[in-house]
Amino acid sequence: MTAIECTRAALEAAGETLGEAGPVFMVNMVRYREQAAYEPGTRLSPCSGREAYFQRYAPAFNQVAEGENHSVFWVGNIRGVLVGVDGEQWDDIVIVRYQSFASLRRILESPAYEANAAPHRRAALADWKFIVTTQPDMPR
Repeated sequence: MTAIECTRAALEAAGETLGEAGPVFMVNMVRYREQAAYEPGTRLSPCSGREAYFQRYAPAFNQVAEGENHSVFWVGNIRGVLVGVDGEQWDDIVIVRYQSFASLRRILESPAYEANAAPHRRAALADWKFIVTTQPDMPR
């Protein structure tokens, strides 16, 4: 099953679990479309899903998220899976750090995100896992 939308119910459940905890690191496991699939009538030049994600979605996201204290922590190309679900394929992992989960929610629930960034994510991705993580207190 593929999914490229984060539901309000998922955001609310995570928000209840996390409260004001921070920082959070969002793990994005992404699989790109070969060609970005924009809505009919979109006047953008054709490009690959990867290009739509990094050259269109990422800049639009950063503009919407300005002032929310976020930063890209890691971007990596997946070269192989040693243990995983048969048939599951991912292209990249992108980890972004936010000061809090509330900060991420403000971005994702903003009209500017829906208008300016989300269309590029939808066009770019064939599949997506979006996982919220926090750093645990580790024994010394």
